[in-house]
Amino acid sequence: MLSILSITGPIYLAVLIGFACTRFGLFAKADMRLFGKFVINLALPALLFNALASRSLGDILHPSYLGAYALAGLLAIGLGLLANRVLARRSFSYSSMFAMGISCPNSGFVGYPVLLLTLGSSVAGVGLALNMMVENLLLIPLLLAFADLEGDKGQAGRVLLRTLKGLVRNPMIIALVAGLLASLVGWSPPAPISRTVNLFAQASGALSLFVIGGSLAGQPLRGMGPAVLQITLGKLVLHPLIMLAVLTWLVPVADPQLRTAVLLTTAMPIMGIYTILSQRHGHEGISAAALMATTAASFVTLSGLLWWLRQLGWLA
Repeated sequence: MLSILSITGPIYLAVLIGFACTRFGLFAKADMRLFGKFVINLALPALLFNALASRSLGDILHPSYLGAYALAGLLAIGLGLLANRVLARRSFSYSSMFAMGISCPNSGFVGYPVLLLTLGSSVAGVGLALNMMVENLLLIPLLLAFADLEGDKGQAGRVLLRTLKGLVRNPMIIALVAGLLASLVGWSPPAPISRTVNLFAQASGALSLFVIGGSLAGQPLRGMGPAVLQITLGKLVLHPLIMLAVLTWLVPVADPQLRTAVLLTTAMPIMGIYTILSQRHGHEGISAAALMATTAASFVTLSGLLWWLRQLGWLA
């Protein structure tokens, strides 16, 4: 178990340092937004470009990984919508917020550092790129469109179109496309450019975890209750179980490291922009509490999953 804590310990210590530095005034909460912009707009795009441009297209595109991750996400979304919209008769926006909480992990800020420490930079980089494709091109646009069915069913198409237009300007999507094109044509950037991109890419790991911790400092706790518990269990327990079932019976991933990567991804806490996306419909209280709860609880659940995978021989 000590070897497992040597993986999760540094990750959550970095989160805790970010929390403490913000809580005790060394950094302001507004600083976390600036650091987050740096990670999202520069560091992670540089990391994604490096992960793709340095490999052949055959080493990057793994249809089984994409299929398994997309299917598990859609199944989690379906269960969340069924439980809330169909059975509990809650609003479209609340149901979408709940489904987003149990289906959209923090692939960049938490997932990449975990995969980096457990599986190495090669698998972590490719896994991050594949995760971002599914999340940004399928899961998030679908959930946002469903949320905006509230009151005007005609809005869904417009919201989906607006979301897709936004993707064109998204630095991570631009980096994904650029990296894929570089891989396709076999282009390697000159040494000065390559080293500059590497410098920015290397900043993503520690800073992203620091930002998560700082963002949680002072987070409102109202709404803590059954809904937050349900989202937490859905994200940290149900989503990985769905993925395990998908990998076992529906879409097997032959590569053992990629199989481990996609399962670990689903065990991550909720994505960092969850509260921002929920704010538009007035669900920021529950979403902020759920984000904090899943981030804190994932230290235990993720450590347990890593220990179990090691017993199964999935991890060295």
